Amino acid sequence: MSQLASASPRIAIIIDDIGYQKTDLKMVALPYDLTFAVLPHTPYGKQAAELAFNQQKDVILHMPMEAANQNALGPGALTKHMSRQQIHRTLELALADIPYAIGINNHMGSLFTTLEQPMAWTMEYLQQRQLFFIDSLTTPQSTAKHSAAQHNVTLLARHVFLDNEQNQHTIERQFQQLLQIARRHQTAIAIGHPYPETYRFLQQRLPELAAEGIELVAISALLPDSHQVIAAGFTEPASQQTQE
Repeated sequence: MSQLASASPRIAIIIDDIGYQKTDLKMVALPYDLTFAVLPHTPYGKQAAELAFNQQKDVILHMPMEAANQNALGPGALTKHMSRQQIHRTLELALADIPYAIGINNHMGSLFTTLEQPMAWTMEYLQQRQLFFIDSLTTPQSTAKHSAAQHNVTLLARHVFLDNEQNQHTIERQFQQLLQIARRHQTAIAIGHPYPETYRFLQQRLPELAAEGIELVAISALLPDSHQVIAAGFTEPASQQTQE
């Protein structure tokens, strides 16, 4: 994406794990350009995604993927033993639940994202639906970048986790790291969660960004110009194509 050298550094903040708690709706209602990664088949996921969409905020699908430590994944997860058809069908059902999604990122996935064949089938499906992939980088062995390139899928990656430790001091330290990366490279991406501590931090801290010469943008603003942003609800379910 061509940017003037003098343009303000830009950050995107993705809030993961949206959908299980009613309080997640409070996070979505914050008057800032946050991006919301919504879990499929959850009690408040569809409502949260619709609220975000109606406020013209970016929604992505927070897709459960198998973890190396075998943590419980919740409904609609991608696992290593799935066939191509099962992976495509699972993604289709998740996107039918969250039709406002313009891309996806991985929920957990420290095992699944290392596996070349399942990731290739995942990227194949995303390419058919014109969706981008954001690698949460839950493992340094992720094959997402390679798979995305092979299937011509737009890929971005997380730079900073804001709230692995849920206290204001640590979140501020992580936030400063995010700003440093943005100043050095013009853009940076953080992932946070709908914790009360994160909500309070963002509520207090985001109004100060403009004075620091930093712009908070939706994740779609960091995509290359060549990527046409389209919500999943506007594309044909790709399983019809893959079964021909």
